Amino acid sequence: MKSHVRTLQIAFTYIGTIVGAGFATGQEILKFFTQYGQWAVLTILLSTILFIWLGTKMMIIARRIEAESYEDFNRHLFGEKVGSSISLFTMVILIGVNSIMLAGAGAIFQEHLGLHYQTGLLLTLLGSYFLLKRGISGILQMNSIVVPLMLTLSLIIIFNTFEIPNAGRFLFLDTDSSIFGAWISPLLYTAFNLAMAQAVLVPLARHTDKERALVRGGILGGIGIGFMLLAAHFAMSSQMPGILQFEIPMGSIAFRLGTLVQTVYLLLIFLEIFSTFVADIYGVGEQLKQHLRIAPSLITPLLMLICYLLSQFGFSSLLSVFYPIFGALSLIWAVKLLRTPWSSPPHNKKSSSIHGSGGNKIPNVSPEPVIRFTRK
Repeated sequence: MKSHVRTLQIAFTYIGTIVGAGFATGQEILKFFTQYGQWAVLTILLSTILFIWLGTKMMIIARRIEAESYEDFNRHLFGEKVGSSISLFTMVILIGVNSIMLAGAGAIFQEHLGLHYQTGLLLTLLGSYFLLKRGISGILQMNSIVVPLMLTLSLIIIFNTFEIPNAGRFLFLDTDSSIFGAWISPLLYTAFNLAMAQAVLVPLARHTDKERALVRGGILGGIGIGFMLLAAHFAMSSQMPGILQFEIPMGSIAFRLGTLVQTVYLLLIFLEIFSTFVADIYGVGEQLKQHLRIAPSLITPLLMLICYLLSQFGFSSLLSVFYPIFGALSLIWAVKLLRTPWSSPPHNKKSSSIHGSGGNKIPNVSPEPVIRFTRK
């Protein structure tokens, strides 16, 4: 039973890390899949396979090399120098994304709860701080609540869409987009999200005792992500092309289902922002602990302070410049992960003496004495 619970926690955390606020609003699905019409179902299937395969592989390798942070993982993929540079750039992106998500949380408090914008920011930071004090267990428990809510909302939207006359359009939707764009899109989507998710999935794998739980969690998580992608595409295809005019496409669908579903949807957007914010802060904090010579308890408040300050000055314009660069880098990262062999499982202490750093086996030395005869 404990093993099954751990598997579900890993799967939920995987889903919750990938499925962020951009997913909940519908913009990501619309941009990467739905706009490609009849190709979308096949590309969602491709993306699902990649999430299952690469996500599981990343967690297993991270556990076998005993990576403490995503920087350790990137060093394993690319080597010391390049891996450290990639991790530094990833950290900048994560902090920038977190500052924007924090601003989004403040906007939700202001626009829908009638509270001051700064109050929303401070409450989000305060809740994140107390949750992060529990470490990885807090992230697991939070996603165990948020993800079932997301899956439930997806099911509600699917059942409602079945009643619409255009429900079957997701299979035959016309598109003017190129086939090349349709098939490169799931690769970019998967690579970008996995490169971001490594911040929490790598330390999660490190703190998981049994590899079997990672395999099962990775498979279930990938399937769950694919299901939610397909559910959102199914719902939005029935509203094409009119849904393109909405800033929050999924919101326009949820709002038609009544006040209760609308309230749950708004709560869900905030919880997804909150869960992604917490996970990214945790991941960046694990990386910084390896470099900063300050008390570990001060790193999380320091990161939150930086995100709070950036949320005041609008980091989005600068991030829009970095995003395409990070997208291309993520594709290279995913290809490298694809080509990297599965590392050998860690050996016990008795056999550790015949292994060098990084788990590379040192050639065995014969126990028999070597006798040399020399001529005087």
